[in-house]
Amino acid sequence: LVQERRNYFINEMDDINLHYRFLNWRRRIREIREVRAVRYQERYKRMLKNGDTLSYQGNSDEVGCYVAPRPLSKGNCYFEVTIMDTGVRGTIAVGLVPQYYKLDHQPGWLPHSIAYHADDGKLYNGNPVGQQFGPKCNRGDRIGCGIYADTFDAGLVTVFFTKNGKEVGSVVVPVAPDGLFPAIGMHSLGEEVRLDLQAEWGSEEDDSVMMVDSHEDEWARLYDVRASGTLLEYVGKGKSIMDVGLAQARQPLTTRSHYFEVEIVDPGEKCYIALGLARRDYPKNRHPGWSRGSVAYHADDGKIFHGSGVGDQFGPRCFEGDIMGCGIMFPRDYVLDCEGENTHVQGRVENLLYLNDEDEEEGDDPEQEHEGRKVMVFFTRNGKIIGRREVVVPAGGFYPTIGMLSSGEKVKVDLHPLSG
Repeated sequence: LVQERRNYFINEMDDINLHYRFLNWRRRIREIREVRAVRYQERYKRMLKNGDTLSYQGNSDEVGCYVAPRPLSKGNCYFEVTIMDTGVRGTIAVGLVPQYYKLDHQPGWLPHSIAYHADDGKLYNGNPVGQQFGPKCNRGDRIGCGIYADTFDAGLVTVFFTKNGKEVGSVVVPVAPDGLFPAIGMHSLGEEVRLDLQAEWGSEEDDSVMMVDSHEDEWARLYDVRASGTLLEYVGKGKSIMDVGLAQARQPLTTRSHYFEVEIVDPGEKCYIALGLARRDYPKNRHPGWSRGSVAYHADDGKIFHGSGVGDQFGPRCFEGDIMGCGIMFPRDYVLDCEGENTHVQGRVENLLYLNDEDEEEGDDPEQEHEGRKVMVFFTRNGKIIGRREVVVPAGGFYPTIGMLSSGEKVKVDLHPLSG
């Protein structure tokens, strides 16, 4: 009887142990799944994430930080951040950190992390004291960070940083056991960036450099405007009306190429973007349309300026993503000379595009008259004609001209949208 009871209890204990082993097995499976879920979950603090946009949501006393869900790898070795707004101080950092990096520290401040900081252009490599590395970055700039996957060696890898598609520099760093995760840090009100974790870096860059050179040849003059391929970016001070940035095409409009367009990529602070036509020697510090020998449609107020600093209501205002166009409706009998410029075949016509002496460059005589012929200049918005204005073509022809005047303004230009 005693032996039977002993065997009974032994069997009961075996059943209980088996039950607990089963429970432990289920719990471990659940824990593994939870760990895997956390492993591929993005982490951020004191930030608002809306799609691919990150904005600082702290009180400027504490850092906000974002860490991507996956580390860089051979198949995905590069990412980019576009600065949408620098906020109060522009303390935006872009770099790589371990998976469980403390979210109240800027990338680069703690060990095993590295980052390029926009406000001072310094590189922070596991230390709160940075070293001079590259240029400062402002609104509209793109900061990229990547790894050279073929440099993995004994736990080390080469990390490089870019600004607007050009490499700034590189450094060899140790790789954390879980890899290096893309990270963005912010530390002042109003800071906002757009994140692209799928950005590409490689052989395409050489092609883009060649494209930049070819498109720069299309411009005769660039004042306080930087050309990058088809993109024009305002780089002036933007403090007064004398800080106009001007881009003027090398060739005038002709009967063979009579229309051009610009797309507003970034309206900047004020969207002081003007599109129009101007004489070849147009003043570099004047918006097209403000001085004689020019006519232009201005995005910020929708007005047309025709040789005067005072505009007339003309069409709707234009915003980010809008495409503004300008062209000439040439008469059927308009003649081209052997060099392709417009020949003025009509008699002497008074040029009505005059301003006072103070509006012209030194040595320019506002009372002079040009032989010219009237043509109809038209403007479009998103493919639809919004209005026309009859003007007199100045000697030498009308050149596509673009003006900008506030920080961050960017436009994409197509000088031959109707070709082909």
